[in-house]
Amino acid sequence: MSVTNAPNILKNKTFLYLTEFFAGMSVMAVELGASRLLAPYFSSSQIVWTIIIGTIMIAMALGNIYGGRSADRNPDPGRLYTRMLIAAVWIAAIPVVGKYIILGISALLIFSVSSNFLIVAAFAACMVIFVFPLFLLGTVTPSLAKYTVGNLEESGKVVGTLGAFNTIGSIIGTFVPTFVTIPSVGTSVTFLIFAGILLALAIAYFISAGKAQGKAAGALVCYLLCCILGYSDSFAFWESGLTYEGESVYNYLQVKENDRSVILSTNVLFGVQSLYMKEGGLTGMYYDYAMAAPLMVEGKSPRDCSVLILGMGTGTYATQCRKYYGDMDIAGVEIDDKITALAREYFSLPEDVPVTTYDGRAFLNAVDEKYDVIMVDAYQDITIPFQMSSVEFFTLVKEHLAPGGVMVVNMSMRGSGQGNINQCLSDTISAVFGEVYTVEVTGSTNRELFASDNVDMIANLETGRALLEDESLYAMMERAAGALTKYQPGNYILTDDKAPVELLGMRVIDELIGAEVAFYKAIYEEKGIEGLINAF
Repeated sequence: MSVTNAPNILKNKTFLYLTEFFAGMSVMAVELGASRLLAPYFSSSQIVWTIIIGTIMIAMALGNIYGGRSADRNPDPGRLYTRMLIAAVWIAAIPVVGKYIILGISALLIFSVSSNFLIVAAFAACMVIFVFPLFLLGTVTPSLAKYTVGNLEESGKVVGTLGAFNTIGSIIGTFVPTFVTIPSVGTSVTFLIFAGILLALAIAYFISAGKAQGKAAGALVCYLLCCILGYSDSFAFWESGLTYEGESVYNYLQVKENDRSVILSTNVLFGVQSLYMKEGGLTGMYYDYAMAAPLMVEGKSPRDCSVLILGMGTGTYATQCRKYYGDMDIAGVEIDDKITALAREYFSLPEDVPVTTYDGRAFLNAVDEKYDVIMVDAYQDITIPFQMSSVEFFTLVKEHLAPGGVMVVNMSMRGSGQGNINQCLSDTISAVFGEVYTVEVTGSTNRELFASDNVDMIANLETGRALLEDESLYAMMERAAGALTKYQPGNYILTDDKAPVELLGMRVIDELIGAEVAFYKAIYEEKGIEGLINAF
């Protein structure tokens, strides 16, 4: 179709350039939305990001090929804008059905995939949910090149301008979801906003062309239905009575509450990230074991120790230290300010405990203070930030310990086999500190590690424990001290250059999933679907 025969809206090419701009913006917005849709179920690790980027690149490449060939066969802009209608409706439907598709795929694969479950499930979910609409958007650029190039003399200029509009749109589409729409209105509405933009462009074309208006009206009705049904920020849709559910720049956030406790989770399917006991007392979790660290410090009572918590969360450790050891000098670092706000609102974190919104390693690089105890509890979701797992990081922690000080590290995934994630972390820490002890947390997959250059740290624990007045804490410290084991280091050292913590973590998660579903898998293999349903 030549420009002279095109609808009026296309004749000055501005509308085509706007189409390119908003298509580029929408691709990036959908990519970022994909990461937020998948993260509560599969984590936000580099592995998941690799899967998202890879599948989207596949979709765009196939779309480029198809779009170019389609435009050569039939250079009718109506075909492109029809594809945009379909893409818009599909993207708008993601908030309605996306989470059900994710769980449905996971349920199917969990009985058939024996290794790399999260990787396979995340890849399958990406392929089913995102490849088709992004394939359609991938047809935009080659199609527009066909429609906008009027003669060979201007082809380079026109194609370059199209590329520039696409790139600028992609840049804006990267920043707007991350810093504006997702934090303010959530992932679901973000999908709906960008689907609406694509829909508006397509409808504007069909109105101008005076054709296919019934098609456009049908797409609009579908979009409005998705707006009604898809406006939900609930990822754990099977849960009822949640105290809070929302999103931040970094995390999916869920607060549950019962008569005894308040719990924070940053992943729908795995784990408890923070816990507050309403009536006081110990939590029964790894925080209790970590209470041994102030007792290990040389020459100081716990009350006089200064404590830094990297990965403050909702402040469970700080709250417990204050309860049992008195008015300690405690400071925290937490990268997610929404978690800190939840800590103040739901978890009774004292107002006089300062929390800096920053990355833990960047914080250490920025301050000169030294601390008697540094707790490293920096798991993000179900992964470890690689920059907080290397020998360089633990060296930095050591430089910020006062003489006789102690570092305590929470390792939440207890792996098996040579070179598992806990062995790598423990070997790395042993390359920095002279004394390293570990203890398994009863009833969980956690392991606590205590490290210092003070050879008397265990003797200090015994001395300090004998002076404790609270019976429950005394019993807890007696149990922890009795289970402490001096770590025998190996050669699995993580560095800033090489720290494959995502892969190591995924191996442990595979083991955990395998152990959890072994019972149901046996029922399925013996009695089939009917037996499995009856088991529930």
